[in-house]
Amino acid sequence: MRFDVLTLFPPIFASPLQESILKRAIDAGRLTVAVRNIRDYAVDKHHVTDDVPYGGGGGMVMKPEPIFAAVKDILRKEREAKSEGHTGESAPYAPRSTLHIPRPLIILLTPQGRLFTQAVARELATQDWIVLICGRYEGVDERVRQYLATDEISIGDYVLTGGELPALVIIDAVTRLLPGVLGDPGATMDDSHAEGLLEYPHYTRPADFEGHAVPDVLVSGHHAQVARWRREQSLRRTWERRPDLLAQAKLAQADREFLARLAQGNEAFPSENQIDRLA
Repeated sequence: MRFDVLTLFPPIFASPLQESILKRAIDAGRLTVAVRNIRDYAVDKHHVTDDVPYGGGGGMVMKPEPIFAAVKDILRKEREAKSEGHTGESAPYAPRSTLHIPRPLIILLTPQGRLFTQAVARELATQDWIVLICGRYEGVDERVRQYLATDEISIGDYVLTGGELPALVIIDAVTRLLPGVLGDPGATMDDSHAEGLLEYPHYTRPADFEGHAVPDVLVSGHHAQVARWRREQSLRRTWERRPDLLAQAKLAQADREFLARLAQGNEAFPSENQIDRLA
């Protein structure tokens, strides 16, 4: 998986990309992240990348020329690399009609974009190459959205200083879905939002901490009971905290019956025989 990130502040990415899952993915060759400074593509003496908006108003707007130039440079270098790899010769002699040059998704990070969700992360994880454009100030010139970006994404209904943190959020969420990145291939399936529900609670040692004990079912050794308890806790948390998610979640009949008991205030843990029938 390849990410090219266009930003005015490359140092923001240094530390996160050198820690934990992202670092391991990069070291293993599962992930490539190239962070590019938009200022490098400004051609004026002072490398200006923003200007006052037409029509007046406060704030500054990022200029289109450096952003377009950065993307064109990325595509040009990819084309040249493919040409050299295809022919063994320098790029000018490559028979370009026989080359397959991939085209990346070009995503503008903006509060006006579609909401980033786990489903969108799974969608992006199927791609090989993504370019992320980090906005700043009052935003970017509208022509970037109209004629360059192929998608627009927001990570939530709030405003940040720039697109750098959203870019890192997307890179992190997408990377952990890539094959071979996590130690447990099925780990992402239990995550909150992975199946449309919030995740169940977790416990570890000690079994009793300052008088607060781990639920008995988790130390019972009864795998069917544990599985059903976790499912019901996931349903309960979603019902209590994000009931809007239930409308799109895949629910079995037993799930619906449990939710009905919650709504009626008559929740009761199923008997062992009932669980055995569900397992």
